[in-house]
Amino acid sequence: MFDTKIAIVLREDLAGWQKLNVTAFLTSGLIGSNPGLIGEGYEDANGNAYNALIVQPVIVLAATAERIARIYRRALERGVGLSLFIDDMFTTLRDADNRAAVKNHGPDSMSVAGLALRASRKVVDKVTKGARMHP
Repeated sequence: MFDTKIAIVLREDLAGWQKLNVTAFLTSGLIGSNPGLIGEGYEDANGNAYNALIVQPVIVLAATAERIARIYRRALERGVGLSLFIDDMFTTLRDADNRAAVKNHGPDSMSVAGLALRASRKVVDKVTKGARMHP
């Protein structure tokens, strides 16, 4: 069992493609901030090599817009590091534009599409309280 927990919270009103896109972006943020989350590469019986994967389970949760805003505020209040994806990022095509989109908002005006966090199990449970397992 791990001392930490990883949770991705997606706003439930997103389209299917948006949920997948946001999950991919948020996961990359977690891994970029926590290189120890990546294990070793894989190899099959024929010697074909495959990329390394994350070593820890990830739970994916769903929340209403109001609930995800609450979860976002709780994480900020507790100083939990986040990967963040806001609605404005759906209209950008470059990393620099994504950062500029976030920079244009303060915490109270963020339209959070999804967020990901890794912290102690207890903290993640408290921060994400009210979100439900993604269907």
